Amino acid sequence: MIWLGLSIIAMVVLMIMIGISCKSKDKNFFPTILIGLAGLLLIIPGCITTIATGEVGIKTTWGKITNTNMKEGIQFKFPWQNVIKMNIKVQKYENEKSMETSTKDMQVVKSVIVSVNYQLDEDKVTEMYRQVGQNYNAIVLEPAIQESIKSAISQYNAEELVTKRNEVSDKILETLSVKVNEYGLKVISVSVKNFDFSSEYNASIERKTIAEQNALTAEQELKTSEANAKKKVIEAQAEAEANKIKNSTITDEILTQQFIEKWNGELPKVMGEGNIFDVTSLIK
Repeated sequence: MIWLGLSIIAMVVLMIMIGISCKSKDKNFFPTILIGLAGLLLIIPGCITTIATGEVGIKTTWGKITNTNMKEGIQFKFPWQNVIKMNIKVQKYENEKSMETSTKDMQVVKSVIVSVNYQLDEDKVTEMYRQVGQNYNAIVLEPAIQESIKSAISQYNAEELVTKRNEVSDKILETLSVKVNEYGLKVISVSVKNFDFSSEYNASIERKTIAEQNALTAEQELKTSEANAKKKVIEAQAEAEANKIKNSTITDEILTQQFIEKWNGELPKVMGEGNIFDVTSLIK
């Protein structure tokens, strides 16, 4: 857009100068105009630069910083000056090559992938450029991330690394922030996207899980058996207690009444020794 605007202006000026030169008697006037316009077109681009939204410019003169924190928009400079543009938007870093480290209980953790959202501190951009330059990812961020991951994971055992994943991410964030803040980098968030253990450890975890499930099943079955046994004992005790109560309430009068109710009016035909008539036999 800048080039288009300058070209239009240059064309308008050129047309005006051509019109003037046509009326002028000086034959050298027209070539002088063309040379002047050509030089102007060459010089103007070197005097203008654009700072985009989300960027901060740092002006240098012969390599020396002469202006800092140039804001977004069109900025003017001399052709021998340079403007370094620093990105202050939230940026994302994700390690392309997976890492390997170890836990507190000396289990190998491999295929570690983390995602880090970070941002340049606008107030410290100049200091970052002065100390590190523009390649701060490779010089500052990557080594700090690797060291922070190893430091954080080493504080947890393998099982905790799985159950406390968010806590591990927060620990990496805390450690990383301390390391890079002094350079003007603000760490916004850290996410552990992937990690894995050795095949031997994974197999042991699977065996442990199966054993725990079997133990839980056996424990549940034992509880069920104990409950059934207690139920039977309670039922037997209740039945015995009922019979005891029933037997204790039977009296001679009740037996006689039951005998009368069940007797058919006939007496035993044989009576004698060994054939004693027992009224309770009729009742039962």
